[in-house]
Amino acid sequence: MSQYRERFRAVRHAFGAFRRRIRQRQLLGNVRRGVGRQIARVAGEERVNSWTSTYRNYRDRFRSIVHQYVDPDSWYYPYLKNGLKVMLWGFLLMGLYVFTLNYNFLYLTGEMPSVEELKNPKLNQSSEIYSQDGVMIGKFYAENRTPIKYENIPKQLINALIATEDARFYDHGGVDPRAIGRAVISLGREGGGSTITQQLAKNLFKTRRKTSTGLLTRIPFIRKVIYKSKEWLMALKLERNFTKQEIITYYFNTVDFGSNAFGLKTAARTFFNKVPDSLNVQEGAVLVGLQKATTSYNPLRHPKRSRERRNVVIGQMAKYKFLTENQADSISALPLATDFTPENPYSGPASYLKNAVQDYVKKWGEENGYDLYTDGLRIITTIDSRMQTYAEEATKDKMKQLQRTFDNHWRGRNPWADEDGEELPGFIDSVARRTERYKTLSRRFMPLYPDSITYYMKNVKYKMRVFSWNSKRGYDSTEMTPYDSIAYYKHFLQSGMVAMDPHTGYIRAWVGGLDYDYFKYDHVKQGKRQPGSTFKPFVYTTAIDDTISNLSPCDRIQDRPFRKEYRENGEDKVWEPRNSTGYYTYSHMTLRRAMARSVNSITAQLTDDVTPERVAEYAHRMGIKSRLEAVPSIGLGSSDVSLYELVSAYCTFVNDGESTDPVIVQRIEDRDGNVIETFTSQHKRAISPESAFLMRYMLQGGLQESGGTSQNLWSYNLFKNRNELGAKTGTTSNNSDGWFVCISNNLVVGAWVGGDDRSIHFRSTDLGEGAKTALPLVGSFLEKVYADPKFKTLQGPFPKLDSVSKDYQNCGYSDDEETSSESDSTDTDGPASDSTFIPTAPEPDPTVLPDTTGR
Repeated sequence: MSQYRERFRAVRHAFGAFRRRIRQRQLLGNVRRGVGRQIARVAGEERVNSWTSTYRNYRDRFRSIVHQYVDPDSWYYPYLKNGLKVMLWGFLLMGLYVFTLNYNFLYLTGEMPSVEELKNPKLNQSSEIYSQDGVMIGKFYAENRTPIKYENIPKQLINALIATEDARFYDHGGVDPRAIGRAVISLGREGGGSTITQQLAKNLFKTRRKTSTGLLTRIPFIRKVIYKSKEWLMALKLERNFTKQEIITYYFNTVDFGSNAFGLKTAARTFFNKVPDSLNVQEGAVLVGLQKATTSYNPLRHPKRSRERRNVVIGQMAKYKFLTENQADSISALPLATDFTPENPYSGPASYLKNAVQDYVKKWGEENGYDLYTDGLRIITTIDSRMQTYAEEATKDKMKQLQRTFDNHWRGRNPWADEDGEELPGFIDSVARRTERYKTLSRRFMPLYPDSITYYMKNVKYKMRVFSWNSKRGYDSTEMTPYDSIAYYKHFLQSGMVAMDPHTGYIRAWVGGLDYDYFKYDHVKQGKRQPGSTFKPFVYTTAIDDTISNLSPCDRIQDRPFRKEYRENGEDKVWEPRNSTGYYTYSHMTLRRAMARSVNSITAQLTDDVTPERVAEYAHRMGIKSRLEAVPSIGLGSSDVSLYELVSAYCTFVNDGESTDPVIVQRIEDRDGNVIETFTSQHKRAISPESAFLMRYMLQGGLQESGGTSQNLWSYNLFKNRNELGAKTGTTSNNSDGWFVCISNNLVVGAWVGGDDRSIHFRSTDLGEGAKTALPLVGSFLEKVYADPKFKTLQGPFPKLDSVSKDYQNCGYSDDEETSSESDSTDTDGPASDSTFIPTAPEPDPTVLPDTTGR
């Protein structure tokens, strides 16, 4: 009975299989008929019938040829027929798979690079910043890479790569079946199957990036198969389009060596501080060894592993006869030696300028289709590297001295104080609340545990490096609480200095602070403060150039009290500026002497005569971009401006009355050195050439007039070769800001000195005035520049006008010749104040250098 049951089951299974086969054939028939109908609709029934007939003819011919050699009735014929079908279907499916990979059919496998991209692969290349005299001063990059040519790659380094990564590199066409078979059989224990060309494909086209993913790549095992298939396919294409030398070159330019070093040239500099063709065998072996794992074999983090991996590479070189056994043994015995020199995009000179360059070129790139971080641009700035060095040296030397004076001045006390010199309560608390650390702690502990914020800010110490003038390294390593570090840094005076060519608008030097590593805030362009008396020349320019007032340097105004009642924002106000001496001479001073001594009462009267609105208009016309409040105190510098725009506006005096927009980028080139765009300054007529000439003469009064506030400049060696200078000092209330701007025929230089906050200041005007804080930076800088033979052409007199309609030289004697002189000042209630400068000698002859040592 059981036998019949088994037979019945067998028959039933056979019948079921037969039915399934019938259904499959019916399904296939339906599919075929459905596809056929759709093709007929698109191509036309006659054309489809023609194709079908042609196909059947070729099929019958093929069968007849096969039947001449193979008996269709033989026992092996079905196996041969089925095998051939499998092979044909395999080729068809392989072609369909390659088609799907190439064209991302139905978005199944993700994108592949186009033929054009394969022929012209684009590397993410660093954009380099150069000074106008050809010195590289920095980089911008997404991947820190500088390309190298094949002839600059050491032969032994190429041998090390081939011996370690792809011994049959010159024998295969991009994919090595032997290496793949070995990797499969040994399960990867005897090395992988990837060739150098496959690795290049992966590096060059980022085969595993998001844009290369499709629907099928979401399946783990399938994803790996697709990625490998893409690498094989692209490797074959690369071998078809490039020579072996080109592939090696591309490989060394694309590979990641770790430590933010992309490409051989950057890696050689980062790990060994060398150019590639200076690398020896063992150094090249270290770099090749990094390709196995950039972190595990990093010579800085894991020197022992790195040395072991280096010796493996050297062993491979000996195995493939690139080195003898004796050479390999002796090199392997050498210790691991590195010279780690990481690149920082802001390291080197002109660190603060690079921020401005970055913003400028990014905006330009967005408008013109370039990427600052990947396109390998060559950005030629207007900075002169030698002049930049002199500016940084002058800032360092003079600020270090000034800080010592400041520390002694406040010894035992904190410098954040009110007008009476009393320490401001809660100052550090208010600053701390603005820090990122405080905000992070607040998000973590508020509102339930506010005491925890105080605990972490005031009691927990952290290891940190802090800026220090006393250390040769420029920093000290210490432990501090966040509150302690805030208080420590608030004791430092800050500074900014910028030099500009008044004719071209080119910025020649830019120092935005003490040290960019510790003080990121740029005091040249980013910072804005009240300019004090350095704003007064705009008042005098308005008085001289405006056809309504039409004054000349010889016109006189009495130094007397000034009172102005006005209405601001619906509120009645009274303004009564005072001179720094606390008294008025009641003498009638020429405009030149009044500006040279920076007499506030006279500036206030002039401002009232020409109106604050006209002063603001002239200042904007000459280059001030910031918003100016048209109030009676505008002439004494009550509105905040940046040093950048102030120096730009002073260039108008030297550029014959034309305003000059500052230029920080001279030109931009592509990675091949082709000029993409050149930048020039925009010039606009702001004042008449005669007014500009008269204002140059007025500014010279700061050095030549008795009691001129800029006479400390005589103590520097600046007046050879008939050189002429004009200058203006400025000091704001409570000595919070010290300013100095100096003009010459070919260079305008400005400096600012002050605390991070306006409450940080000297208590004494004698120490905190612009003539004592900012002037030394400019004087020291110009002294270094003029001593350099390269800049000899910068010296000389100001140009003269053939005819001047206004009298400016024959002013006669003032009735205050024996009166004590005044310097930049303003009332204690007003915004600006410059101290009194009383000379100990008669009015200096501008052609003679007086002895002002010790002033």
